[in-house]
Amino acid sequence: IQQAFKQLFYMINAVALNNLLLRKDVCSWSTGMQLRFNISQLEEWLHGKNLQQSGAAQTLEPLIQAAQLLQLKKKTSEDAEAICSLCTSLTTQQIVKILNLYTPVNEFEERVTVAFIRNIQKHLQERNDPPQLLLDFKHMFPVLFPFNPSAITMDSIHLPASLNLDFLNKV
Repeated sequence: IQQAFKQLFYMINAVALNNLLLRKDVCSWSTGMQLRFNISQLEEWLHGKNLQQSGAAQTLEPLIQAAQLLQLKKKTSEDAEAICSLCTSLTTQQIVKILNLYTPVNEFEERVTVAFIRNIQKHLQERNDPPQLLLDFKHMFPVLFPFNPSAITMDSIHLPASLNLDFLNKV
């Protein structure tokens, strides 16, 4: 069950983040607030179902950081440093794309300046990120089955002749 929810939450993360990276109309402060609220609801649900150890919440980390990026101030060099230290699960390309797509929804907000984006790129140039923008939402985590040893010894097992397992020999 834990593995299934980890996979499901990864898919939620990948689809939501990919939509954020491809749609200018959703890159805003208010969307960041809504995303963060929805993610906290998912985290509370995991906690309520005692699934916090499943790793499902950790798969949401890129989406959490993208929501926080939408909510942070984007003006000064200190803001750029804060963004760089906060957004460790996002690639440089994803951070820059979100900043380029950021759209103010009211007159109190301003567009992100080109100088600020260049400052971010300068801070992140030493990162060795993969050149990947979108997440692979078809990625599958390996399924792990726990080993439960049997109390039955192998020499006490009788194999019926109808199974045609003559190649098995008792040692």
